[in-house]
Order: sequence, then C-alpha cells, then structure tokens
Amino acid sequence: MKKPSLPKGVRDFDPTTVFKRNYIFDTLKNIFTKYGYQPIETPVMENLSTLTGKYGEEGDKLLFKILNSGDYFNKLKPEGMEALGNQDARKLTSHIAEKGLRYDLTVPFARYVVMHQNDISFPFKRYQIQPVWRADRPQKGRYREFYQCDVDVVGSDSLMYEAELAQIFDEAYHELGIKVEIRINNRKILQGLAEVAGILDQFIDMTTAIDKLDKIGLDGVKNELAKREINPSAIDNVLSALQIKDLDALEKHIANSEVGISGIQELRTFHQYFDLKPMFNKIVFDITLARGLNYYTGCIFEVAHDATVYPDQVMGSIGGGGRYDDLTSGFGLKDVSGVGVSFGADRIYDVMEEQGLFPAQAISGTQLLLIAMDEKAHLFAFEALHKLRAAGISSDLYPAPVKMKKMMKYANDIGVEHIVVIGDQEMASGSFNLKHMQSGEQRKLSLDKIITVLKE
Repeated sequence: MKKPSLPKGVRDFDPTTVFKRNYIFDTLKNIFTKYGYQPIETPVMENLSTLTGKYGEEGDKLLFKILNSGDYFNKLKPEGMEALGNQDARKLTSHIAEKGLRYDLTVPFARYVVMHQNDISFPFKRYQIQPVWRADRPQKGRYREFYQCDVDVVGSDSLMYEAELAQIFDEAYHELGIKVEIRINNRKILQGLAEVAGILDQFIDMTTAIDKLDKIGLDGVKNELAKREINPSAIDNVLSALQIKDLDALEKHIANSEVGISGIQELRTFHQYFDLKPMFNKIVFDITLARGLNYYTGCIFEVAHDATVYPDQVMGSIGGGGRYDDLTSGFGLKDVSGVGVSFGADRIYDVMEEQGLFPAQAISGTQLLLIAMDEKAHLFAFEALHKLRAAGISSDLYPAPVKMKKMMKYANDIGVEHIVVIGDQEMASGSFNLKHMQSGEQRKLSLDKIITVLKE
C-alpha cells in the first residue's frame, strides 16, 4: 500500500501551529475592527472569467483550474477537439475548465462589490481572512496554499485611505513584534517612466520586468527588457531612473509626463496624512517597487522584514497592496475606486517562529488540565469541569486515572498552562494545588478561587 502524502506546496497544521496562526489572525482582526473594517467571506472557487486577465501574464499562468465535472471530452465543441488534437493545452483549458481556485482576495472582493452594490454603503470597508491558491514552484516562504489577510475600502479616491492602510501595516507589525520596512511607490510614476522613455505601449512589459528586480538584479532586468523587444535607449533610460532615490530628483526626470507628476503629487499628499502620526517602523520611497499585478493604478505598497534588525533572515515580501481604480469596471460597475493591502500570514508566521516572537499564551488553548488519582476522584473532577467551563475556563480532564508519569507527560505534550491533581484529600478539604507548568509555581486554592485566578 502506498504511503499517504501531500501535494507539494501544501501542509498539515498541528494544534500548536494553529494556535499560533490564530494568534496572528486575532491580532489583525482586532486592529482591522478598530479601524472600522467589517468582515466578509467569498467562495473557494470563482469562474475563470472572473479571475483571468486581472493578474497579468505571469499571474494567469499560476491559476489553479478546476476540471468540469462529467465526461467533458465527449462534450467538446469542434474548436476544443481541434485544440486537443493539436495538443494546445492553453486553448484546450477554456473548453474543459470553467472554474478556478481564487488567486487572491482582491478580485473576488471586486466581484462581490458589484454583485452586492445595492446592499452596501460606500465607502465600504472590509477585511477578509481566507486561504488562496497559486500554482507556483514551492520554496522557502512560498506555498501553493496560503492565507491572505486583506483590508480594502472601495467607493472613495481619498488618499486618506492610503495613509490609514499604511498605519494599519505599521501598527499590526508592531503588535506582532516584527520590525519591518514599508516600501511605497506609485504606478503613475512608473507610467511616467515609460512615457519619457517612449515605451508607454509596453508599460506592462516594463513593470513585469522591474517586478523581478529583487530576484534577478539590474542586469537581469536589462536582459528581461531586451527579451521583450524594448529598444536599448529606452532600457538605459528606465535603468537610470530606477537608481533615483528621492521625489525631487525623480520629478525632474519625468517632468514631461503629466501622469508621472500626478503620481509624485499623490505621494506627497499621502505623507501629509501619514506623517501626522508617529510610526513604529521605517517607510521608504522605492522607485523599483512595481507590484506587477495589472489592476494597480496609484499608490502601491510592499512590506519586508527590516534587514538591519534581522540580517540573517531570508524572506520575501510579508505584505503589500495598492490603489485600483478600474477593477470593478471589469464586472460592469464603473467609477468605483478602491485601495487595499494584504498581510502574508504564512510568511509572518515563519518570521515570528524563527525569531521566537510568539507569546506563551499563544501556544495553548487549554488553561487547566484536571488529573484524578482514582475512579471516585475522576467523577468528582468531571463534575468540577462543568463549573470551570461554565465560567469560561478552557479546561479538560485526563480520561482515566492511570500512572502519574503518563498523565504528566500528556500535560507537557499538549502544552497546558496549569494542572490540578485531585485525590481523597483534595475532595475532603475543597482545596487544590494549582500548578503552573512552565514555572512550577504551586498555589493552594479553592475551586472558586482557581476560576478567579485563571480568568484574570
């Protein structure tokens, strides 16, 4: 019999991992709610017509397609049979797969807004924490199934919201204990670069190449641009611009581009809002930030761990997002601007795990384990469980009175915070030793007092 296995890029999660991950989710939810965002959920699968064409050429390749149910080969139309005969997988896909797993949460959110436009009030602020799927090559920090935690607002073009979302980034990573660098750019500035270089009609080719800069370097970007048949003088113009570090110098470089100048002005307006609040982390302008997804139209963000604090940490982006003005128009609703950011929960988890940032209370959901010495004590403890749980104490009872060594090993294995051992003496006196498993500290307390202590 073949041993059970998992597809590459997906994982099982043990209880400790889920507790830690829920700690991240709960921290984010509390901040999202504090800023006035409301929760929604969307289905695991969407129509491929909803997903395709929204993520750029590279993104479309990474969509997981779902085969149509039934005998789809016998239902193929002539053009589908032709694609099959020619072994043209790209053309065949549209005939045998009509649905796909969601690639991100933003496009499904745009579809949601259009379908429910008469039921929501604009501006509509939502958060969403659900898994997404990408047919990517698995590697450290990159999975085929992973959670995204998104916050978006649609129905307003106010740059106040860009500042608010950057503040959410700043506060959330501070609460999680991670020092980060928030990078910001504007897609209009990148359009300006393309315009002054004379390659506005190849804008997507340019941004797709620039988006790979951190992986392939400047020489790699140069080669990538050349492969896309961008002329050498335009390549030199773009590469020189990518080395500009401040807005004043950049403004001179793209002075002849109206759209580029408007992007610079948007960043300055963003800072008028954002700089009113002291921040915990660095925020830097980065002209090389491209965010290759096609739907971004204005300010764009990316978050990485602060390399000066974690010099040995190798990890990609742990957050990102931006402004999208045209996403809902693809579903029939025009002139509805939106902006949003996403937290990469799985990469955040990896950083926190490697740096030991999870607090002790995040590791276990069980506050108290009762251990009974005999059958009589076991019935007594089972009755006590009702009182503990009714008071909101997460508690459990070892299922049978066995050797103490075995029961204590179980308590250690599940990472329970406290134990209480119950025997004849404890039942007679109504006084119990509450032992803290990590410190070894013991206190003799009544059951009511134990409830009070644990609730505190």
